[in-house]
Amino acid sequence: MEELLKETYWGNTILQYIIAAGFFVGGIIIVTIFKKIILIRLKKLAEKTKTSIDDFIIVGIQKSIVPILYYGSLYIALRTLNLSAEVINIINIASVFVITFFTIRLITSILDFSITSYSSMEGASEQKAKQLKSLSALARFIVWGIGIIFLMSNLGFDISAVIAGLGIGGIAVALAAQAILGDLFSYFTIFFDRPFELGDYILVGDKNGTVEHIGIKTTRVRALSGEQLVFSNSDLTSSRLHNYKKLQRRRITFQLGVIYQTPAEKLKIIPELVKKIILDTPDVEFDRGNFKSFGDFSLNFEFVYFVLSSQYRIFMDIQEKINLKIFEKFEEEGIEFAYPTQTLFMSKVNGENSNKEAA
Repeated sequence: MEELLKETYWGNTILQYIIAAGFFVGGIIIVTIFKKIILIRLKKLAEKTKTSIDDFIIVGIQKSIVPILYYGSLYIALRTLNLSAEVINIINIASVFVITFFTIRLITSILDFSITSYSSMEGASEQKAKQLKSLSALARFIVWGIGIIFLMSNLGFDISAVIAGLGIGGIAVALAAQAILGDLFSYFTIFFDRPFELGDYILVGDKNGTVEHIGIKTTRVRALSGEQLVFSNSDLTSSRLHNYKKLQRRRITFQLGVIYQTPAEKLKIIPELVKKIILDTPDVEFDRGNFKSFGDFSLNFEFVYFVLSSQYRIFMDIQEKINLKIFEKFEEEGIEFAYPTQTLFMSKVNGENSNKEAA
């Protein structure tokens, strides 16, 4: 029996083959126990938690770590044998392939999970979900590209010329497509910073409308008059932009002017009259009302209030209602609004008393 174990085939004794097989089988058993018992128990515990991170970690271990452990068992078993340089080189190449593949797979899984989690937290719309999928595909492409370059480097290929060529080509492309790349990076700024979203009503310079589409290069806005406005993303990120969808309430400041012939008693009650009208109007918050100044032809009052709605139609309806009530109340109280007038004094040449004529 001892002599049988010492018999040599392809540079290794039968005993060495048995030991290698033992390492391989033992590794498979250990990994299987870890997969079937420990991971299953951890998975059941993860199902009871509210967060999805632990579920993702367990799935990542099953899909990426466990296969590497299986291969590790085979690798350790083979390395216990006396192998030729060619075989060892093949094993090393296979190891690089396996580790690179499953590492890239793990990284892309983490990216997909991060993007999916971001989408669910932000309550993304259908179009934004499609944009997230496109972003995920771009991220996977970049990761796989880096992984392939890393793999080629570890396999002994000279990638310095390839990297130099990519660098020169990248500079040429960047210079030729500077505007396009600027819009692309602006798209990422809009996507993550979210200064506006689909359906928001925005004002950019003298152009305004509702956002209909956010693309990689341009954003399309539907104007109130019906036409579609197309903005480059870089223009939007470099401009002062008013987003009325984010508006929670609208501030209104207005002035009233009454004639100088108004009695002092009437002047004193004007702030309270207007304040009561504003407070009696629903969805309105009164701020202040004051006798502001003596004008050229009027006594000026200033009032400030807030409409507790972002909708422009409601804003105008409330403003109209308050203005009509003020007009009716002033009419009841006999308070006259001022309008531009001038008083002209004329005197005769002979020096007699001056005549006064109002115009």
